[in-house]
Amino acid sequence: MSRYVLAVGEALVDEVHRPDGSSAEHPGGSIANVALTLGRLSRDVRLATWLGADARGDLVRAWLADSGVALVPGSDGAERTSVAVATLDESGSATYDFDLAWRVPAEALPGADTSTEPSAQVGGTDALAVHTGSIAAVLEPGATEVRQVLEAARTTSTTTYDPNARPAIMGSAEEVRPRVEALVQLSDVVKVSDEDLGWLYPGSDPVDVAHDWQRGTPALVVVTFGGRGAVAVSDAGVVEAVAPQVEVVDTVGAGDSFMGALIDGLWEHDLLGADRRDALGAIGSATVQQVLDRCCAVAAITVSRAGANPPRREEVGS
Repeated sequence: MSRYVLAVGEALVDEVHRPDGSSAEHPGGSIANVALTLGRLSRDVRLATWLGADARGDLVRAWLADSGVALVPGSDGAERTSVAVATLDESGSATYDFDLAWRVPAEALPGADTSTEPSAQVGGTDALAVHTGSIAAVLEPGATEVRQVLEAARTTSTTTYDPNARPAIMGSAEEVRPRVEALVQLSDVVKVSDEDLGWLYPGSDPVDVAHDWQRGTPALVVVTFGGRGAVAVSDAGVVEAVAPQVEVVDTVGAGDSFMGALIDGLWEHDLLGADRRDALGAIGSATVQQVLDRCCAVAAITVSRAGANPPRREEVGS
C-alpha cells in the first residue's frame, strides 16, 4: 500500500475582510487546508480538487506546491477558481459567503484508469487514508462523487471526515443533517466543531452527539471547542485536551489544521489503513491524549497568525 493521504475537496481563495476595513486574499479551502497541514508536517499528501486555469488558481497551486501537496491530475478543470469572502469580527472569528463550483476530477473517481499515471494513482484504491468534508461533501454535483470515493476507499483506506458546516452555501440544517449523518457512518474518524453540532442539533450537548455518532461506524469522534480545547470519544472513553493560550490573529483554517494534525497523529501511531481498522478501534486513552494535545498545539499556532497558515513539523516537534 502506498504511504500517502488522499484529500478530496475544495481549494479556493479566501478574500478576507478585517474589522479595520482592510482586506487581503489568501489561498484556502477546508480540504486544501487539511492537505497543506499534512504537507507541512512532512507527509505525502495528494489533493483532488477543482481549480480554474486563472491567476487565482495559480496562487493556490503555488501555495500547495510550496508545502509539498501534489494535485491529482484533472484538478484544473474548473471554469474559474472559487472564492470565499471571509468577514472577521473583533475576536478574529470569520463568517463566510461563497462563489463556488465543485466536482471531483474524473481521475479521482472509483475505477479511474491510472495506468498512465503510476506516480499519482487515485480513486481511493491505494491511499493509506482518504479525507473529505465541508462544502465538497454537500455541494452537487461533487457531493455524490465524494460519497462514491469514500465508499470505495473503505476497502483499503482509513476514511476521515469533518462536516465543517458552511450554512451560507449548504442550505438548512434539516437538509444537510441526513447527508452529514450518512458520511459519518462511512468514516473511521470524524472531527467536528461544537458550532457545527449546535447548528445541526440545536440544544443538544456536543459530547452527547459525539457518543451517538461513535456508537456507529467511527472508531474516534473528536469535538473541538475553539480556544477551550477538544474532547475525543472512543471505545476507550472520553479524553479532553486543553488548548494552549495564544493571542488570536484570526481563526481561518484553525479547524482544518487540527484535522490535518489528527490524521498525522494517527499515522504516527500506525493506525491508518483498512488493515489497521481493528487497531484504531482499540486505540487507548493515552494515545488519544497524545494525539489530541498535539492537534491543539498545531491549531494554536495557526490562529496566532493571519490566514490559513499552519505550522511546519519543526515548529511543533517531531
